[in-house]
Amino acid sequence: MNKSKPYHHGNLRQALVDATLELITERGPQGFTLAEAARQAGVSAAAPYRHFKGRDELIRETARQGYLLFGDLLEHAYNGGKPTPLSAFSKVGRAYLAFAKRYPGYYIAMFESGVSLSGCSDLALVSERAMGVMTLAAETLMAHIPAGQRPPAVMVSHHIWAMSHGVVELFARGTPGGRAAFSPEDLLESGTGIYLRGLGIVGE
Repeated sequence: MNKSKPYHHGNLRQALVDATLELITERGPQGFTLAEAARQAGVSAAAPYRHFKGRDELIRETARQGYLLFGDLLEHAYNGGKPTPLSAFSKVGRAYLAFAKRYPGYYIAMFESGVSLSGCSDLALVSERAMGVMTLAAETLMAHIPAGQRPPAVMVSHHIWAMSHGVVELFARGTPGGRAAFSPEDLLESGTGIYLRGLGIVGE
C-alpha cells in the first residue's frame, strides 16, 4: 500500500475511485475508511474531502462508474438483437456474469454496498440505462407474442436480473464449481431456458 504523501494527482477524484475498487474487492464495502482510500491513492487523509464528503459518497461514485461500464457491456452483448432475439437475450445474461467476474469491485459497489439509487439522480439514471438493455432484450424476444398475451417485459427482465444475481452470489464467487457441478454460465442458461419455456416465450 502506498505511503501518504502531499497531493499531486492530476486526477485525484479518479485515483480515489481506483483505490476504492481495490479496497472494496479485498475487504468489502464496509471494510475500509476514507483515510485508507487516501493512503492507497498516495495522498494525505485530508485530500479526499476536496471531492467527496465521506466514504459513502466515494462508493456512490464508484458505483456510478460501474453502472456506466455495465451498461456499455450489456449493450455490446445485445448487439441490436442480432443474430437472433434469443441468442441476444442469452448473451446479455452471460455479460452480467462476465461483468461480475471481471470487475468485482464495481459489482460490489453497485449491488452489495447498500448504496441508494433513489438518493442520487445520476446513479439512478445509469442504473436505469443498464436495466433498459435487459428490458429491451425481453421485449424483442417476446415480439412474436400478441400484446395481450405476453408478460410485461420489465417483469421478465427483473426476473432474469434476479436469477443472474443469484448465480453470481452462490456459484460465481470464490472457486467456481465449488458449490455445483456446473459452471455459472450453464446454470444461468438452463435456468433462463426453463423460465422462458414456462412462460411460453420460447418453445421446447
